[in-house]
Amino acid sequence: MTGLGFSALLLIIGVFFGSRAQKKHVANLAAREAALSHMFVTNLRTLPATEKPPLLVTGSVVIAFDYFRRFIAGFVMLVGGRITMYETMLDRARREALLRLLEQAEAAGAREVHNVRYEFSRVGHTTKGGAELLAYGTAII
Repeated sequence: MTGLGFSALLLIIGVFFGSRAQKKHVANLAAREAALSHMFVTNLRTLPATEKPPLLVTGSVVIAFDYFRRFIAGFVMLVGGRITMYETMLDRARREALLRLLEQAEAAGAREVHNVRYEFSRVGHTTKGGAELLAYGTAII
C-alpha cells in the first residue's frame, strides 16, 4: 500500500512541476515570438529576387515523453479519443523549432524566411524516449 501511495505522490509532484515548467515555457515562447514578429515567414516555394544568395536555416528541438503523459495516453488509447497532452506538447515543440529557425535567420541578417517545412522523427524506444522536431527554410538576406 505504501508503494502505491509513494507512486501517487510522485505522480502528483510530477504533474505540479511539469505544469509549472510548461507555463513558464509558453510565456517564454510568447515573448520570443513577439520579439521576432517583424520576420516574414511563408511556406511558399518561390523565392523573391535577391542580390545575396539564399541561406538554409534550421531549428531543431528534442522533446521527451514523460511518464505521466505516457500513462494518460495509454489510458486514452484504451477508451479512444484525442490525446490533448501530446497535442500541447507537440505544439510547444513546433513553436520552439520555428523560433530557433527565426533566431538563426535573424543572426545571419535575414529579413524573411520562405519555404518553411517541418520534419518529425521518434528518438529512442517506441514506448519511451521522445521525438525530434526539425523546422527548416530558406532565409533571404
